[in-house]
This record gives sequence, C-alpha cells and structure tokens, in this order.
Amino acid sequence: MFEPHLPLGVSGPIPDLRKQLNAVMWRFRTGSPWRDIPERYGSWSTVYGRFQKWALAGTFETLMERMIAEAARRGQADLDLVSVDSTVARAHHHAAGMAVDPELLEELVKAAEEEKGLQQRDNPPR
Repeated sequence: MFEPHLPLGVSGPIPDLRKQLNAVMWRFRTGSPWRDIPERYGSWSTVYGRFQKWALAGTFETLMERMIAEAARRGQADLDLVSVDSTVARAHHHAAGMAVDPELLEELVKAAEEEKGLQQRDNPPR
C-alpha cells in the first residue's frame, strides 16, 4: 500500500526502500537509538541518512496526506476522528512507584502554588 507513494531516486526505484521505511517506523515505534536498528534492516547509518533526506524533503507529510486521501477515496477514513497530539511526557523508569513523605509532598505542593502565583503576578495576561 505504501509503495506507490514512496519517492523515486534520480534513476528509478531506490533499492530496499520498503525495508528502510520499515526500519524508520521500527525506530520510532520502539523509541530506540538509531544504532540499535536490527541488522535485518541494513546499516543503521544508511537508514538514518534516508530518514534525514525524507524528513527535509517533506516525504513523510506527503506520504501521510496521500495515505489519508487514499483511505478517504475508499471510504475507509472517518476524518472526524483524526486527532494528532505531539505532546509526550515520560518519567524516568526510576520514578515508577516512588514513595514520598506526605509532609514533604504537602510542602512541594505549597511551593509550586506559590511559584505559580508569583509567575502570574509578574506576567499578567494581556
């Protein structure tokens, strides 16, 4: 389904283009460093280089637009439900299950509220 929408090289199809796209998707799905891309996808530096070229050229945006248009043409997309949120908040894995003394927690909450009040006073809404 992706192949018709992937970019062509100067002299035609780029070898292993689908494999490189899968490698990029694997990297972002797992959140792993580029160097940890499995060998089955080829050299990590080649995959990273291809990603950089595609990102700068707007290939991913074009691919997404074409895929949504194709799904809409087939009646397989309900665009009323499309929502993208790029906000991600992650805690360090050592933060999981952290126990905080109730008195300390109360002091931290008070300090945060005071700081918030100071910021609002110093930066009034316009």
